[in-house]
Amino acid sequence: MSVGVLLITHPGIGNALLNGARRIVVDCPLRTMCLEVPLDARIDKLATQAAEMTQRLDDGEGVLVLTDIFGATPNNIARGLEQDAHVAVLAGLSLPMLVRLFNYPDNDLQELCKTATLGAQRGIGSCEEP
Repeated sequence: MSVGVLLITHPGIGNALLNGARRIVVDCPLRTMCLEVPLDARIDKLATQAAEMTQRLDDGEGVLVLTDIFGATPNNIARGLEQDAHVAVLAGLSLPMLVRLFNYPDNDLQELCKTATLGAQRGIGSCEEP
């Protein structure tokens, strides 16, 4: 068993990042799904869909929900899922975050949150010469 991962993003972002991460880390056993939120979406319908997706992804270890922008509609949908004790939500989804997650599939939900955050932080850096 392992933590499930649900990406909730604006259109075109989640699937692109997920496909990119899967090409970099080919043998990742984490179960993943993506919900892309159209700009004209009915929030109540998508909130129900997101809840159903987390239930499918949770095999008892919990679900890490990743969103692209804090405070935006995908993040608001995800934060509605936090009422479940087996769901953790992080905003600021990036490719370095996903690649880091995929390299630590045995971490529990709390550790996977730390792993994702560290991956995102380490994925940011200046490329200027000193």
